[in-house]
Amino acid sequence: MLKKIFLLIALTAQIVRAQTKSKIIVTDLTRIKQISSIKLSPDGQRAVYTVTTTEANPDQKEEYEYRTHLYLTGLDKPNTAKALTRGSESARQPVWSPDGKYLAFARSVKGKSQIFVMPLDGGEAWQLTTDKYGASGPIWSPDGKRIVFGTSIPMADMLTDSLLNPNKGGPVWSLEKPGFADNSFVKEDKKIKANPDGSLAEIRAYLAKDVIDKKAKVINRLNFQGESTTEPDPSFTHLYIIDVREGATAKPLTRGFSSFQASNWLPNGQGLLAVTDRDSLKHPDREQDNAIVYIPADGSGKRTTVLAEAGKSYGSPEISPDGNQLSFSVSPSEGVNFGQIGLATLNGSTVSNPQLVTFDRAAGSLTWATAPSTAKGRKSTTNYAIYFTASSNGGTPLYRLDPTSRQVTQLTDFESGITSFDVSGNQVVFSKTEVKNPSELYRSDATAKVQTQLTNHNDWVAQRQLSFPEKRTYKNSIGQTVDYWIMKPVGDISKKHPLLLNMHGGPTAMWGPGEASMWHEFQYMCAQGYGVVYANPRGSGGYGLAFQRANIKDWGTGPAEDVLAAATDAAKEAWVDTSRQVITGGSYAGYLTAWIVGHDNRFKAAFAQRGVYDLTTFMGEGNAWRLVPNYFAYPWTADAKVLDANSPYTFVQNIKTPLLIKHGENDLRTGIIQSEMLYKSLKVLGRPVEYVRMPGATHELSRTGNVRQRIDRMLRIYEFFERYVGDGAQGLTQK
Repeated sequence: MLKKIFLLIALTAQIVRAQTKSKIIVTDLTRIKQISSIKLSPDGQRAVYTVTTTEANPDQKEEYEYRTHLYLTGLDKPNTAKALTRGSESARQPVWSPDGKYLAFARSVKGKSQIFVMPLDGGEAWQLTTDKYGASGPIWSPDGKRIVFGTSIPMADMLTDSLLNPNKGGPVWSLEKPGFADNSFVKEDKKIKANPDGSLAEIRAYLAKDVIDKKAKVINRLNFQGESTTEPDPSFTHLYIIDVREGATAKPLTRGFSSFQASNWLPNGQGLLAVTDRDSLKHPDREQDNAIVYIPADGSGKRTTVLAEAGKSYGSPEISPDGNQLSFSVSPSEGVNFGQIGLATLNGSTVSNPQLVTFDRAAGSLTWATAPSTAKGRKSTTNYAIYFTASSNGGTPLYRLDPTSRQVTQLTDFESGITSFDVSGNQVVFSKTEVKNPSELYRSDATAKVQTQLTNHNDWVAQRQLSFPEKRTYKNSIGQTVDYWIMKPVGDISKKHPLLLNMHGGPTAMWGPGEASMWHEFQYMCAQGYGVVYANPRGSGGYGLAFQRANIKDWGTGPAEDVLAAATDAAKEAWVDTSRQVITGGSYAGYLTAWIVGHDNRFKAAFAQRGVYDLTTFMGEGNAWRLVPNYFAYPWTADAKVLDANSPYTFVQNIKTPLLIKHGENDLRTGIIQSEMLYKSLKVLGRPVEYVRMPGATHELSRTGNVRQRIDRMLRIYEFFERYVGDGAQGLTQK
């Protein structure tokens, strides 16, 4: 009897606590703090990490700005983290000096990123670099005396930079300017004066001045579309080295008309491994193969190929602490693929016995550490392990790889997402996103079984009512198992509620309880009384290569089958009003939204965001144009009919569902004309359609865009749907 009384008291207390919690509101978006860039100190006793916040702009009412700052915490006591940086200028990319006495990091100065050094025994951070192009990605040399960083240099400056381009000529690859057999035209003769009425040489000088004065953009390159503006000329990322002392001058380690990324010091400090184009004779826009190269630290500008092969892209070189082993990623350069983990023996600047690891997921953030345990009952002879993360089955688990046996062990679950981590010996520190909290810092042993929360940056979430997803599966028509999740509306589920089918883009993205970017949107819609169902249809990442390739030449029919099956099952829930179903999605899912409402009439309203609706025009309008040949065909080939067959625009006359269309005006990933073709056509057809252009917004609007526009986007989803499925809706439909 006493036990029943205690249970009743506990249940009552739980109900009271639930009733005192408030629902997620739209401006809670500004309260979310994201943890990233975790780095453990060399002695494994402390961790530095970044926290990104959204702060009100004191000079502009209702405007916000993102700020990222460094935090330092010991690992023995939770909630002891302290901010190392503050103020309006963000600090990023922290790295420890080998002796653990200093941090190097990147911070903006007059709009350019520069490298700073901070002593941890007291004293202010001081500026190490003053590069006019900016400096980022600091990497300490093993002896702690030098730092390598990267900087991006425009083509025009490359042509005149005597250090990076000693001959001051054009690249060896063609700039592809029609009518010129070589690149001799790039050499400027300063004796020739610009004159529109002069000789041909003077006219050319006049036209060149128009380009400088931004009166014209002359485009000859293939990939001229950036994320927010067109880029007629490429830029090149080069590596520089600088002594760690005030007043030091940086010197280039790389030269020429190529870019270099992902550099990593060899333990002996004599050089680095980096990633660059495999064939330096090809235009960078046309060369899709990447190579891992060795670059000596003496500034000679030489490079030696370590791993390269025609038709393949190598990347992410990570060196074991003893310098004897190399991990890397490799994938075919074209088509629908993801990188496979590779291992090789490393001997200075050469490798031997490269082999692939059997792991059917896209691994990332490979990190070497001392091996914490045995593999299959025997001790690893390498004495090392490799930790990494990979999107999988709705989460982003942490994995461990034994380099000797090549056995992979999953350490964390599919219900959460590891967004950043570092390892030291038998200790792992990581940031995690999960339904109950969007981002916090944790510590665990090497198995990650016992996790200790170290921070409470998002403690406000504990005072909110949350909806927790229920996972289900569906066997589709080609025999694949499709994961999907159903989230109940927050509130009284004895009443009937509308159901929202929310779909992911990519098409190789993956959603689930461990996916960070949708945390607020899902919870907000549930707080507004909507149930939410989301799925990972064929073509999604996180389920292996065969699953990811299952939508080749089939972006519409097959994936639509999978997401609609999820919606059909969710509609069986007792709290769902089947007459009030709505649908939305962005990017590829904007495509899928338009495809579905052109083939299915169950939804009362739809919201298509920054989508692709005509695959032929997408070939020219978006910087993601390679999706067209990778998934379908070039428009001029015999297989081009597949483009029309898979374009939602082909079926525009069938769209009768009320549709809201949104696109960022500076979105060059998918291209704004895609939305305007769809809108104008539906308007001509007399269909209920509304179009929202977001000034200045890029394709990243919903993730890293202007905060007011992100809030606007969320409210427009809700407001538009309320017109048709809200309690006061007129229930209007198009006949």
